[in-house]
Amino acid sequence: MIPISKPYIGEAEKSAVLEVLDSGMLAQGPKTAKLEEKFTEVCNTKYAIAATSGTAALHVGLLAHGIGQGDEVITTPFTFMASVNSIFFVGAKPVFVDIDEKTFNINPDEIEGAITPRTKAILLVHLYGYPCNMDQITGIAEKHGLIIIEDACQAIGAKYKGKPVGSFGTGCFSLYATKNIMSGEGGMITTSDEKIAQRCRMIRNHGMQRRYYHDMLGYNFRMSDLHAAIGLVQIDRLGEFTEARRKNATFLNAHLTSVITPQVLPEYEHVWHQYTIRVKQDVDRDAAVNFLNQAGVGTGIFYPVPAYKQTHLVEMGYSNLNLPVTERIVNDVISLPVHPQLTRADLQKIVEEVNKL
Repeated sequence: MIPISKPYIGEAEKSAVLEVLDSGMLAQGPKTAKLEEKFTEVCNTKYAIAATSGTAALHVGLLAHGIGQGDEVITTPFTFMASVNSIFFVGAKPVFVDIDEKTFNINPDEIEGAITPRTKAILLVHLYGYPCNMDQITGIAEKHGLIIIEDACQAIGAKYKGKPVGSFGTGCFSLYATKNIMSGEGGMITTSDEKIAQRCRMIRNHGMQRRYYHDMLGYNFRMSDLHAAIGLVQIDRLGEFTEARRKNATFLNAHLTSVITPQVLPEYEHVWHQYTIRVKQDVDRDAAVNFLNQAGVGTGIFYPVPAYKQTHLVEMGYSNLNLPVTERIVNDVISLPVHPQLTRADLQKIVEEVNKL
């Protein structure tokens, strides 16, 4: 089976963990601080604040902006549930708008129609590593005085018109094991706003600026140096990993003929966390997945159910939404392997089997 993802764990990652174990400094420490510094370089922001996960990064980012009870946050229904759950964590209400059929990202044309006096923020998702249309979204946010939270958990290294994702608003990244670079588990918040950075640091560490002096309600969302050590090795190879993903995606785009392949618009720099195709109208998606898996090609469906049709949201009354593009996409998409460890033989096998659909 060619796996849909394959975390890279080499001798350097193993040595980095052993170095931390030998040092005795296991909790948040110098490795975490160094990883934060590396993130500011990648994202071109003044500050980066490490957290325990991408979900924690989203949670902290929303709290740092004072988003809470009674506020509304406009977001996409086509995403991993952490994007939506983080809004509920702070007591706010997610407001869903439809997605763009070509990019799978939130459709900026739908955003203004969803704004109410209670709208506080736009939480966008750079899905699969493809940047959102940031010119249009930042224009809307500035016009209406809204905060931008960037869920860039799948998009480290992606750029829009040369500007890194995570630098348009408050960026939130994941370092989960299957991400483009990973630390096993971990997250990162990026910002150039000093006040927001300070609030994020306090929220992730029990509300403290000085040890045992608690200035606000906080959480234990600290990253350990064990995780940061892995992330430091990985982030130095970000360019290499990204180039491999892009080459693999280019090969697939050039050779797949039986499905609708993803295309990248000019001025968008995709990092291909996922390579996601759409089956054609006369093809049963689930049957196609079964066929590919039996043929030895790993697949993923990201995501089979819109956020507003998940059980806990249905119970809240969200299920009557009419978002036709999302409804079509969830029944059509299949993600194929695109990770850096694919061989040319793997890519050829993927093409051969997919073209039988």
